[in-house]
This record gives sequence, structure tokens and C-alpha cells, in this order.
Amino acid sequence: MKKILAILLSAVLMLSAAGCSSNKPSVPEDMISGEDIILSREDEEPLVSQSEYPDTDDSEALESSSSSESSSSSQSAALSESSSSSQAPSSQAESSSSPSQPERAPESSEEPEPESASPTISGEVRAIWISYLDLAPMIKGKSKSQFQSNIGAAFDDCADLGLNTVIVQVRPFADALYDSAYFPWSYLVNSGNIEGKSPGYDPLQVMVSAAHSRGLKIEAWINPYRVRANGSKVSLCDDNQAQQWLDEGSDNVVEFNGGIYYNPAREEVQDLIVNGVEEIVSNYDVDGIHFDDYFYPSPDNSFDSAAYKEYKNAGGGKSLGDWRRSNVDTLVKRVYKAIKSIDSSCTFGISPQGNRSNNWSHQYIDVEKWVTNTGYVDYICPQIYWGYNNSSAPYQSVLEEWNDLIGVSKVKLYVGLAAYKIGNSESDFINNSNMMKRQVVSAREQSRYQGFALYRYDSLFNPDAGCRSQVAKELKNLESILD
Repeated sequence: MKKILAILLSAVLMLSAAGCSSNKPSVPEDMISGEDIILSREDEEPLVSQSEYPDTDDSEALESSSSSESSSSSQSAALSESSSSSQAPSSQAESSSSPSQPERAPESSEEPEPESASPTISGEVRAIWISYLDLAPMIKGKSKSQFQSNIGAAFDDCADLGLNTVIVQVRPFADALYDSAYFPWSYLVNSGNIEGKSPGYDPLQVMVSAAHSRGLKIEAWINPYRVRANGSKVSLCDDNQAQQWLDEGSDNVVEFNGGIYYNPAREEVQDLIVNGVEEIVSNYDVDGIHFDDYFYPSPDNSFDSAAYKEYKNAGGGKSLGDWRRSNVDTLVKRVYKAIKSIDSSCTFGISPQGNRSNNWSHQYIDVEKWVTNTGYVDYICPQIYWGYNNSSAPYQSVLEEWNDLIGVSKVKLYVGLAAYKIGNSESDFINNSNMMKRQVVSAREQSRYQGFALYRYDSLFNPDAGCRSQVAKELKNLESILD
């Protein structure tokens, strides 16, 4: 009888833990081990029907493909940079021998609470990311009035929670959810997955008006280099600059590992991206421009070998890694200058991965330079997507590391939080219902802290059935400190 009861109890616990993810494809295994996640947030995105949104289930492949490069290529990349005068930041997540499945803490009827909730921070940014995955069902094939209703309801959710900023993805794949002179209409705005086809209205203008009418700030979220993700079946239209460069045989655009990317080394590419930013800031009353964690798609030397060879032949002395980082630095600095020349009050921020080693050696971005010098960013929003008990990257330690990294008063720290993990990934997020609240309270204790951002809208407001109760508790707890 005891054995039967034990088996039944075990089954109940397993079903309870799996409930949140029962309606989703399984989350990819952590790339180090167990809970030691080092990749970008989009590697854990739920898949979306490929027949309707061809890019939405493949966009996350960038990081997994780059991070799964053979150890030999990773070692050679590291060796090629060893002579560099710049020093790579120390890794936040080291390899461990923990099992491939997260070790769950014992269930508890009482969840740990912060000893005392710190007072709110004056001017605190309380943001949420609204990705193209969130926007697709709101906008795809919808009329202007339907989209106004859908996005209005979404913004109402945000405002009702106590948030004050929406970060909306308006250029996910070198396309536009707005009327652009440089980028074609996104395939996401029409029901036929056809790039370059106008929906008959301007979605970004609708979103700006809807946000401001509710007292929300709105930032335009851009992916600067990504044109198509690995496996995308959506054709580039003839008017797409990327297609035109491909037709010309120019390496301004690189087809790599099944995806298509702009080449960060080419000045024409930088001009295109900067022009696109200027266009948004000039034509729309946005409160900010936002880049996320997609820069170089791979550490593979072949990605931009021709451009690097030209650089070396012209007398350039930088290692491949330093050269790539300098290419991104140039773009970031140009974007910042362009924004401020049009509207000094418009902010520019970047949300890199929480793991600084990945940023340095896979994304080829020198975050430390950006946050210790003026003229690059107004804020940095690292994606600190781990719990307090993560064995390789515990939230508190990573938070403090990012806070201490900032060296100039003009650069603010926002903290990216993993709302998408609630109830379905990593033991802290499975066994507790107050993670968002606790992590915000912890962040408020940091000297550089000025805000947080939640990833992402659907994770909080359209969760799977198995997660709804836990998400509702998370929202209630978070709301209690957003007075």
C-alpha cells in the first residue's frame, strides 16, 4: 500500500510541475547544464505555427547555432583574440557537472519574501517587451480598427499592472511595422506572409497614439542586423535592400547557416541602419530606440572573412574579435549621435545577454566600453534571466556585477527579468510565485538601478492554462510594489 501511495504521490508532483508547459513544445536544454542558461531569451521561446508565422519559430535558432559551434572553432576563436590588447569580461556562467534536468527545491507552503520592500525609485522605468511574437496575432491580417482595439487592450493590461513603458518590436527582420523609406512592410502585417505589402495604415503611429493616450512611454525596438532567421520560408521582396545587395553579389548581406544577416563591417550597412533610426525618431513621437541582443550571429571566422581580409590587407592590426567589436561600437555610437541630433530627450538603450562572456566572444559587443564612456547608450538592460539559486549565474551576483560595471553617471541600469520562465523553467521560477517582485526589490538596492523590463507580454497576459494561477500570483505580488 505504501508503495502504491508513493507512486501516486510522485505522479501528482510530476504532473503539477509539468502543468505550465503542457501546451508548449519542450524548452531547449540549457546550453551548459541544468539551470546554467547562458543563451539569449529567445532560445527558450515557444514555437509558433510555421504555416502562419514562418519566422516566429525559427528566429531563436541564431543563438543556439552560434553557441553550438564545435569546441575546436571556439578554441581557435579564443586563440585568435589572445593577442588582443582588450581583455574579455569574465564569464558569469561556468561549466558544471550538474544533471541535465534542473534540480527542484522542495515544495514549500511559504515562499520567501524580501525582508522589507525598498521604497520605489523616483523615475523608475517599469517596462515590458512586446515582441513580434506577441504582435502577430494582434496585427496579422487585421484592419486598422481591429488592431487599434487589440493593441489598446494590451496597453491597458500594461497600465493596469502599474507599468509605464512598452518596448515594441517594430523591425524584427530588416522590415518595418511602419511606413518606411528604407525597409519594406513586414510580412507580419498581412495574412499572406507577403513582405512589402502595406496593411493600409501605419501600425507604429497607432501604437504611439495608443501608448501616450494611456500615459505610457513607447520605445521602438529594432533588430539591426538580422534579415532572415535560419529556416525562414518568407521571401525577400524586390524592394528590400538586402535582396538588392544579394542580387548584386555584395557581401553587405551574408547568407550564413541558413539565415541572412547584414554585415556589420560594411559602411553601407551602417548607413542603412542609422538612416532607419533617424527616420523613426523624425517621423514618430517615440520615447526611445531599443536594440536587443542580436549582433554578430556566430563566432565562425568565415562569416565576414572577405571584409576582414580587406581590413588586414589595408594595414589593420586588430584581431578578428577586436575588429568585429569595433564595427559594432561604430554603429552604436553613430546611432546614439543620430538620435540626439534629432531629439535629445529620446533615449537609446541596449539589452544584451546577461552573460558578459557571451556578449564579448559570441555577439562581439564591448558592453563595458558602452557603460564606462558617454556617447554610446543612455541605459543598459542586461537580460538577467536566472533565479537566486542558479548554480552558475545566481541573480543577485549577476545583478551586482552589472551594477558595478557602469562607470559613468549618465548611463542607467535597467534589469531584464524572465517573466517567460514563470512556472516552467528553473526551480526558483517553478517553486515560487513572487520572483518578479523579489527581483525588482533586489534591483532597487543597486546604486545604478533605474528600472526593469519584463520579457514578454504574452508570458504574463496570455499564459498557458497550466501557468495561469501561478502567473496571476506573480502579477499580484509585483503589483503590490508598483504603487
